[in-house]
Amino acid sequence: MLPFAFEPTLTPSAPSTEAPLLFGFYENELCYVDAHMLSLPNNQSYFDLVHHYIGDLAGQHCYAVDLTEKQETAGRWLGLRAAFAEIEEHFVWIAARALQILEWDRSNRFCGRCGTSTTIKLGERARVCPSCGQLAYPRISPAMMVLIKKDKQLLLARGPHFPPGVYSALAGFVEPGESIEQTIHREAMEEVGIKIKNLRYFNSQCWPFPHSLMLAFVADYDSGEITPDDNEIEDARWFSLDELPTQPFKYSIANKLINGLVDELTREG
Repeated sequence: MLPFAFEPTLTPSAPSTEAPLLFGFYENELCYVDAHMLSLPNNQSYFDLVHHYIGDLAGQHCYAVDLTEKQETAGRWLGLRAAFAEIEEHFVWIAARALQILEWDRSNRFCGRCGTSTTIKLGERARVCPSCGQLAYPRISPAMMVLIKKDKQLLLARGPHFPPGVYSALAGFVEPGESIEQTIHREAMEEVGIKIKNLRYFNSQCWPFPHSLMLAFVADYDSGEITPDDNEIEDARWFSLDELPTQPFKYSIANKLINGLVDELTREG
C-alpha cells in the first residue's frame, strides 16, 4: 500500500483541470524539476512519446514517460536511488511505480516465447503476443529482509556496494519452491552463518531496484558465530543500541525496520 493518497489505475476515472504530473525517465534517470512539479525537458509533449497512465494523485493525473534522449532541462536528472534521498516521499513511490512500468514495457516489446512483436492488452497492465498469445505482466520479485536481535544487540551487515559506513539488515531473494520463511532461514545461514528463531512479520515495501517487493521480519538469535559470506557481505557484527552505525536512507523499509525495533527495545528498558 502506498503511503499517501494515490490511486493506481490503468485509465483516468475522471478528467482533470490540472496539468498532469509527468514522470519522465531517460533510461533510469528521472527528469526532476522541483518538489511541486515534475515535467519533461523543453516542454515536450508526452503524447509524442511512449507513455503510461499510472494513477491519480488528489485529482492530478500521473504519467510515466519514456524519453528518447537526455535533453537539456531546467531541473536535474536523478537516478532513482538519488531521488530517494532528495525528493518528497509521495513523489518517490510514484516515481518507483513509473520506472517499473517503463522497464516492463521496454523489456517485453517482443515475445519471449516466439519473438513476435507484442502489443498492449486492453484492460490489463500486460503486453500480449498476437502470434502465440503469451502474456507479459510487470515483473515483481519477492525478497526478504530480516533484522536479528540478541538481547539488546542487533545484527547489521554491509555489502561491498553500500555507501561508506552504512549497515543494514540482511536481505535476499526468494528462490523457486521456497516460502518466505524458508528464504529467511537460508539467507541468515548463508550470509552470516547464524541460526534464527521466532520470526515476526514487520511490514512490506515496493523496492524498485529493479522490481522487488521487500517483506521485512524481525527474528531472535538462536545459535552460531557470525561468519560473513565473502561474496555478499563485507562486514557483519552485533551492535548495541547506543553504537548503531549509519543506516539506509529514511524512506527505506530497512530504516523503518531498524528504528522500529530500536524504539521497541528502548521502551522495554
